[in-house]
Amino acid sequence: MRFLLTLALLGMVAAIAWWQFEAQIPSEWHPLKPISVDDPLTPVTKWKLHRLGDSRDDCLAALATVPEGALRMTPLDDHEPVEGCPLENVVRMHGSDVDFNASFVAACPLALAWVMFERQRLQPAAETHFGSRVAHVEHYGSYSCRRVYGRETGRMSEHATAEALDVAAFRLADGQQIALQEHWGEEGERGDFLREVRDGACDLFGNVLGPDYNAAHADHFHFGMRGYRLCR
Repeated sequence: MRFLLTLALLGMVAAIAWWQFEAQIPSEWHPLKPISVDDPLTPVTKWKLHRLGDSRDDCLAALATVPEGALRMTPLDDHEPVEGCPLENVVRMHGSDVDFNASFVAACPLALAWVMFERQRLQPAAETHFGSRVAHVEHYGSYSCRRVYGRETGRMSEHATAEALDVAAFRLADGQQIALQEHWGEEGERGDFLREVRDGACDLFGNVLGPDYNAAHADHFHFGMRGYRLCR
């Protein structure tokens, strides 16, 4: 009996110690605390984003932390636009602090990752290199019911579940346009900006593919949610 009482006491002490320790862990480092759009990016961020794929309510709550006016989106019901490619936990992105050439459907974690990327990596890079903010983003879309590279066999693309966005160009508030097709290999601010954007995106998206990956991505960045650190 004394042994059991000792074990119980040790368990209580351990629980109290853990509670005190856990309370001091910053939210951005705690894997189980809710994520907020302006949380500093840490190695835990991607894991927290992945977890939101299984919880519509938690993901929408995270999107609700975006400051008013900095996100225009519509939550969508689960549906199947194309047979064999159902969509779950998705939103339609109309705009954010940037305008898009067209609205697009995005898995909710992708939408959150985009806004975090935009606020913490894209805009700071633009201000550093050009002294101007990005006002407009040209993209090739997100949802497409197909296999990787449009092949007839093999695994389904991230686009089949709206878990990826292909981005081709950025237009600044001062009117300057920076496009991957034209400026990726350029020496100077535009090329440096694009490479910094690619590197910054790798802090949030599971895979970031661009011109250095293969010819199929010569004119755009593929920002995808699957995986954890494919960055090329």
